[in-house]
Parts: sequence; structure tokens; C-alpha cells
Amino acid sequence: MNERDSERSVSQTVRAQLALRDLILSGRLRSSERISELQAVEITGVSRTPVRLALVRLEDEGLLQAIPSGGFMVKAFTERDILDSIELRGTLEGLAARFAAERGASARSLEPLKECLADLDQLVRQDRVSEEVFSAYVTLNARFHALLTELSASAPLIREIDRVSALPFASPSGFVMAQSALPEAHQILLIGQDHHRIVLDAIENREGARAEAVMREHSRLAARNLRLVLRNRGHLELLPALALLKSATAE
Repeated sequence: MNERDSERSVSQTVRAQLALRDLILSGRLRSSERISELQAVEITGVSRTPVRLALVRLEDEGLLQAIPSGGFMVKAFTERDILDSIELRGTLEGLAARFAAERGASARSLEPLKECLADLDQLVRQDRVSEEVFSAYVTLNARFHALLTELSASAPLIREIDRVSALPFASPSGFVMAQSALPEAHQILLIGQDHHRIVLDAIENREGARAEAVMREHSRLAARNLRLVLRNRGHLELLPALALLKSATAE
């Protein structure tokens, strides 16, 4: 295989991986539903070798489970699985914030983070926080977390944060859209934004322990959101992936 063919194969694998992940997290592929290589080829329009690699990657992410008879099955998750994933992300992001503080992020490297913080401020300060505002918040929030992770200047840590953030519901904005219809929505956004502001201040002042503690606490907002969404099941259509969640009795 020449270099061009290799690049094309990688591109097709990523395409298939993203397409299949979207089907799972949108609820169109249900928990315990079986998916074969041939079915995945038909769904994605990608050839068998890249599809096979994509399925293995989704197994690594924890979305699929290989079955002895061949093919894969969409996994179901307990509430504890999700809370553990959120806690793991918070631990890693806390370490990233501590590295950024202790290694002395430059004023120049902090500028994009400050600009993102200012853009987030404009959103959360609005009197009426609509679904459109929440959608914009998701994008900016993901950017803030990505920029903060990059400030750690640790390639292994960045890689592990990317990996854990791909776990179901573990990303920084995993529950934001489902939260948008809840009475507590605006309050939670304000708390999250205050965490953003404090961690930036801690990094600027090279307070590693403080930066780490704030980011670990910040991740627990996602756990709070999960509990609120499960308690207000009338808005579950905003997070179809919760169809992957086992009932408490199944745990």
C-alpha cells in the first residue's frame, strides 16, 4: 500500500467511526442491538477494512462490545458507569490545569482562553437562555476545555483526555443540551462559568493545587446535570443517547 492509499484508508476509517458513533449517540442504534461488518459497510458506504478498524475503535471507546458469534453489540451503561467516566475526565483535566499553572503558561498562550471566556460571558449573562444560546455554549465550552488541555504542554495527558472525553456522556458538554429545558439551567451555566474564571485566575497565578481542585469540582456539574435530567424525564428527547442507559433495576 502506497502513502496515498494509506492516508485514504485512515480517512475512511475516521469517516466510518464518526458515522457509526453518531448513530449510537443519537439513539438510532439501540443498546444491545447487533451490528455486523456488512451492515456497517451498508450504513457508512465505506469498504470492509476501514469499517472493521472503525468498529474496533468504537469498542475501545466503550460504545461497542464484540460478541462471540461475530460482529458487535451496542453497549448499555449504568448510571455509575457514566459518573465514573465524568470523574475520570475531571481528574485528568485537573491534572492538565495543574500542569498549566506549575509550568508557567505565558500571557500570550492565555489570550485565546481569555477571549473564549469573554465570549462565554456574553452568552451566560443573557436574561433569557434559549436553546440556541445553549447550542452556542456547547461549542464555546468545548473550545475552552480544549484550550485549557493544550496549556498542559503534555502530549500523553492530552491524548488521554481526548480518549476519556470520547466515552459516552463524559465530554465537558455531555449534558448541556438536555439541561437547557430545566428550571435550574441558567444557574448551572453561571456556576460553570465561574469555575472557568477561577481556574484561569489560578493558572495565571501559578496556583497548581487550586487550579486542579477547581477543574475536578467543575466536572461534577456534569454529574449534577445527569441527575437533573433523569429526574425530569420529560426532556429526554434533547439527549437521545440516554436510551443507552440501563434502568436502576437492571444495575
